[in-house]
Amino acid sequence: MIPIIIDCDPGQDDAVALLLAFASPQELEVVGVTTVAGNVALELTAENARKICELAGRSDVKVFAGCPRPTVRPLRTAEHVHGKTGLDGADLPAPTMKLQDEHAVDFIIATLLGHEDGVTLCPTGPLTNIAVAMVKEPRILPKISGIVLMGGAIGAGNTTPAAEFNIHTDPHAAETVFTAGVKLTMLGLDVTHQALTTPERLAAIRAIGTPVAAAVAGMLAFSGKRNAERFGLAGAPLHDPCVIAYLLAPDLFAGREVHVAIETASELNMGRTVVDWWGSTDRPANATVIDRIDADGFFALLTERLARL
Repeated sequence: MIPIIIDCDPGQDDAVALLLAFASPQELEVVGVTTVAGNVALELTAENARKICELAGRSDVKVFAGCPRPTVRPLRTAEHVHGKTGLDGADLPAPTMKLQDEHAVDFIIATLLGHEDGVTLCPTGPLTNIAVAMVKEPRILPKISGIVLMGGAIGAGNTTPAAEFNIHTDPHAAETVFTAGVKLTMLGLDVTHQALTTPERLAAIRAIGTPVAAAVAGMLAFSGKRNAERFGLAGAPLHDPCVIAYLLAPDLFAGREVHVAIETASELNMGRTVVDWWGSTDRPANATVIDRIDADGFFALLTERLARL
């Protein structure tokens, strides 16, 4: 099993990423779930993570709330995509499981320092918690087995013409993470916009016929319509579950090792992931950037695993 911490800002696609991880206990050990402000405010991301834990029957997983705002810039949320609650489209009860008292950053630090074999970090939201942990306690860096994140883009952004939402929300945190010297895998818009929730794929999930499948289908139908219309795609891109699928089935993905820089000076390009795809500079590679996915294989995996919950 790969021990992982999922650092998220649920958000419907974060919710599906959590469910995919919970449905894969033979491969992934979810050591804990940490939340950050992003798609919605911190209070809601912490509540939503616990709702999903309970939906999956995993109230044993501890949830920790982290940073309520980006490190430098003001918080910009995305209720226009995810709805007022962040999980609009699913009618989930208020969670009964306890939110842990420990701050997410302190949990990340303590877990890494206490884990002999290392832990893989799986951020699916802004990188605020991860960056603050690195700055607060640099001794964690060699304890990070790897960081597999959803964020960035080789090409166009989805929040500004230049930047993807997670990186744009806290570009200074992203710069800290991308320059930390840790093994890093980036799954950005170029790959997630190939993982489209078409009506046929959504129908296959709904046909599972369980409360989990009904919740997933409802959430994705809600968040997907706006995205599909905006980007002119055959379906809605399913971003965050690609992180978990990459850990479960890396053969479904392909990319290359390149240098990625984060723009933090230009307001016009703020949060752009400047990917040196063609080796135009002499800067050494600091990330594996994924640009291809077997979308049919991805949705087959997702559908099969959701049916286990």
